[in-house]
Amino acid sequence: MAKRRAHEEEHQNLERWLVSYADFITLLFAFFVVMYSISSINEGKYRVLSDSLVAAFQTPPKTLDPIQVGNPTKSVLAKESLAGRAQDVIPAPTPPISSPAVMEQIAQDVKQAMQPLIDQGLITVHQDKLWVEVEMNTSILFPSGSAELEDEAVPALRALADVLEPIPNPVHVEGYTDNVPIYNDVYPSNWELSAARAASVVHLLVDNAVDPGRLAAIGYGEHRPIDANDTLEGRRRNRRVVVVILSDPDAQRVLEIERKRRLGRAGESASGAAAGGV
Repeated sequence: MAKRRAHEEEHQNLERWLVSYADFITLLFAFFVVMYSISSINEGKYRVLSDSLVAAFQTPPKTLDPIQVGNPTKSVLAKESLAGRAQDVIPAPTPPISSPAVMEQIAQDVKQAMQPLIDQGLITVHQDKLWVEVEMNTSILFPSGSAELEDEAVPALRALADVLEPIPNPVHVEGYTDNVPIYNDVYPSNWELSAARAASVVHLLVDNAVDPGRLAAIGYGEHRPIDANDTLEGRRRNRRVVVVILSDPDAQRVLEIERKRRLGRAGESASGAAAGGV
């Protein structure tokens, strides 16, 4: 009997490991349940986050051409390719209407048509490969404080119109005054007077068959003097109308740069003369 009881106790000890195994499986199951609950996504919160990110990345950039750091990516290369195609669509700058030789011929024709007034020093012709400037003193064009053309000015302007009519070049008519204030019910300031004088010349050119689509009237008033306004001669020179014949529409920008250089050189000369006691 003692041997049998010893054998039964030994058998019970061999089956005890199942209890520990069952506890381990239970803990392992609990672990995976916890892990699954942590990894599950709240769909509502996910959509809110997704919408916020989309809205942030769809905001238009604040700069047109952001700085690129490092090697260009495929997207950058694609952007440059599209830009190259866009350049093929955008028209190139306007080609010159007239070559330098043609502009020289226009200048010669203007001088021939207006030679008597050139000889009197009332008209000056400046020639460049991109433009021709016909500078006319307003003493031969308008009475003081008026934009109505003098009868003596009409033949000269008609001769100029005969030169301009057959050519396709754009023409700018510019009015300038001295710095003496105008006291007139018609023209509140020199701005209006200079613009009205330029318009009067434009109207006469149009009346003599010059295409109005090629013409522009510009008033600069007293703000672009070519001489000092503290003398009678200086004010006389500043009262002028300039007819600019351009080789093409883009030549105007080059002309403005050249005019600034002229004014700079004139200012330096005046300063040097003052320093020398002239």
